Amino acid sequence: MEKYDGREIVNVGVGEDSTIAELAENVKKAVGFLGGIRWDRSQPDGTPRKLLDVTKIRGMGWRPKVTTEDGIASTYDWFLKNAPEAKG
Repeated sequence: MEKYDGREIVNVGVGEDSTIAELAENVKKAVGFLGGIRWDRSQPDGTPRKLLDVTKIRGMGWRPKVTTEDGIASTYDWFLKNAPEAKG
């Protein structure tokens, strides 16, 4: 991506399905939240699949080096170090 000069949108992701429950558990783990997650079953489920189409970026030779779980954790760590409001 350092050399990409196109105008088209390119999805960057691991190319794997993730459920909202899996993403919530990853965030929970990253932030050290020990409580439970409550789901409001009266609301619509939303998009059934959470999967980015990474065909274009893979065609450019790019491959992910970070898992979704590790990416969430490192993003949270970055936020704590760099966001003024997180420094309290």
